Amino acid sequence: MRYIDLYHSGELIRRIRAGYARLASCDLCPHACGVNRLAGEVGLCGGGRTPRIASASIHRGEEPPISGSRGSGTIFLSGCTLNCRFCQNFPISQLRNGTDLSTGQLAEKMLGLQLKGAHNINFVTPSHFTPQILASLYLAIRKGFKLPIVWNTSGYERLDTLSLLDGVVDIYLPDMKYASEEEALWISSAPGYPGINRPAVGEMLRQVGHLECDEDGIGRKGLIIRHLVLPEGRAGSAETLAWIAEHLGTETHIALMSQYFPAHVAGETTGIERRITPEEYGAAVEALEECDLENGWVQDEPG
Repeated sequence: MRYIDLYHSGELIRRIRAGYARLASCDLCPHACGVNRLAGEVGLCGGGRTPRIASASIHRGEEPPISGSRGSGTIFLSGCTLNCRFCQNFPISQLRNGTDLSTGQLAEKMLGLQLKGAHNINFVTPSHFTPQILASLYLAIRKGFKLPIVWNTSGYERLDTLSLLDGVVDIYLPDMKYASEEEALWISSAPGYPGINRPAVGEMLRQVGHLECDEDGIGRKGLIIRHLVLPEGRAGSAETLAWIAEHLGTETHIALMSQYFPAHVAGETTGIERRITPEEYGAAVEALEECDLENGWVQDEPG
């Protein structure tokens, strides 16, 4: 793993210190709340000084190169930099259910999942805890940790935060949620999402390249983009897929998801209060094919 070299060179500890320094007036995500998390203050994400996790377990429901045959060591971080009206994990992301851990305890969770045979460690909604995760990785390396790191993110990322992860993350698994600023703000409280998300995903590709797998089909490094089709075309699927093909390349791996359902407060929100139709998902699949994006996965049409 590339992070081993960063550990031995002293670069990893430098990045940990730089990340923690930013917590004093937090600007890790695009909201840049400016709260002093080192003093226990919390911003929009709900994260304080110490990492909070909802669960750490073997998960088999990810894309095949992530889950493989033995599962992904999935760690759900509590809180989120978005406030999606339809979030199916809202008790974790919005209510921030979970347990506060020390970085040493988080390192032990990583080591425990490695011992159980996980193919990788998959951090879900991790961005607001970037320095703490780096510190946990440092401690885990000292005890023999060596699995690939998966960064499973909403894609609402600052470039200077992603720079802390260069050479640390092996597989980026970002969402590209919206083509429209208005929809992103209304549905997910994410101002400027497309203009932030697109450069961020481009930087992820620069760091890890397109997906590479071993002889068993398990992801070693690279980028997988997730795109969730929303009712009434609110995700801007055709526009997003065209942008990916033009700017990232037609070899990009994409998981085109049909699983939307009106969780959280979506059932009370006009325009996203229903599941998508087979026709809506079919139109997104057609756009995928028209863009010659052949790598990745489509799901069954919604029933």
